[in-house]
Amino acid sequence: MEPDVYGRLRQMIIDRELVPGDGVSERGIATQFGVGRMPVREAIRTLAQEGLLDVSPMRGTFVRQLSLGDLQEIHELRMALEGMAAFLAAQRGSSDQLPALEDALGCLLAERLLDVPEAQRLGWLLHDEMFRMAGNLRLQHTYENLRLQSGLALQGLKDYDPARTRLAVAEHIDIIQAISRREAEQAQQLMLTHLQNAMRARLQILIKP
Repeated sequence: MEPDVYGRLRQMIIDRELVPGDGVSERGIATQFGVGRMPVREAIRTLAQEGLLDVSPMRGTFVRQLSLGDLQEIHELRMALEGMAAFLAAQRGSSDQLPALEDALGCLLAERLLDVPEAQRLGWLLHDEMFRMAGNLRLQHTYENLRLQSGLALQGLKDYDPARTRLAVAEHIDIIQAISRREAEQAQQLMLTHLQNAMRARLQILIKP
């Protein structure tokens, strides 16, 4: 497969140039990218395996529309992966980034009006650093694909609760401190609780009238 075809098409989905439900034409993408249809076909096959595209012999290829059931499955897998990553990070890892992240999150928590986008950005940085510290590339690669699917399911979700975000910041600080103390089981449990709380908040937004 030509990596550029796969990467460009994947990025179009990430950047919402193609949104859930949009059709993906093999011929159209080949023309747009200036390539043959074979590398486009291979890119579509890979993206379907990653859960980003649905391919139907009768209807065609579409950006996948993820349901609440899909989101629940993703959540369950995230708990397994991120709980293990927190455990391994506390056991194996060392990081110069954790103290800086803890300080930045603490500053956010001290603000009267919480900067929600910044809190989310720092939260993702923590999750990424935690997987790096875990030192398991297969775990990290599986997480990265799952995170992309999660983003696809939550595209357009803007109505975040500042109170829940503030609690998430405090949870992230607790996780950092447990990892720094090398308390593996505690770090794992704190991560599981954090993910459960986050899932509950997202479901409340998604299913509210």
